[in-house]
Amino acid sequence: MAFSNSALVWSAVGLVVTILLAYPFAYAVSLPWQILAHIGTLLFAVGIKIAYVARLVFLSRLGRPVH
Repeated sequence: MAFSNSALVWSAVGLVVTILLAYPFAYAVSLPWQILAHIGTLLFAVGIKIAYVARLVFLSRLGRPVH
């Protein structure tokens, strides 16, 4: 469960960073970095979803309440 929690946190941090690079600070980075930031936004959003589902599965298998 610790892995899914840390994956959730790191995915959220990555999502915030890529959103900041893709939109408000787009003027400060080159076009290839902007493209990577947009792709990263999609990948980190998927990472959040997968980590959250993994967290729910681990909680269920531990017999703890799943919210």
